Amino acid sequence: MSREPIESEAAPKPIGPYSQGIVAGDFVFLAGQVGLDPATQKLVAGGAAAEAEQALRNLGAVLDAAGATLDDVVKTTVYLVDLADGPAVNEVYGQAFAAPYPARASVQVAKLPAGARVEIDAIAVRRAG
Repeated sequence: MSREPIESEAAPKPIGPYSQGIVAGDFVFLAGQVGLDPATQKLVAGGAAAEAEQALRNLGAVLDAAGATLDDVVKTTVYLVDLADGPAVNEVYGQAFAAPYPARASVQVAKLPAGARVEIDAIAVRRAG
């Protein structure tokens, strides 16, 4: 199976040796996105909710470059520096996705890149057609 890297100028440039996304067959595997503004490569202000909103916009931009949307996401992992941010992130997350919601894991971590409070990665399945 071939692997096609996905790159979007509308999402932040990777801050390490990885692709923004990889298409393998009908699957789109997205690298974790934090709340970096793609224009400045700086973290957005406003705390966990604002960061989650930007991270989801960044994921959407990479999905768009792969011919998919957030509606095609089947699995996410949400990484939080503090699980107390969960309710604020859930509010944003619930607005970005519609039922049936993607399967999801949420994990508390010690630290995230760029001083972020939230990181989200995803797997999507592109629709035929």
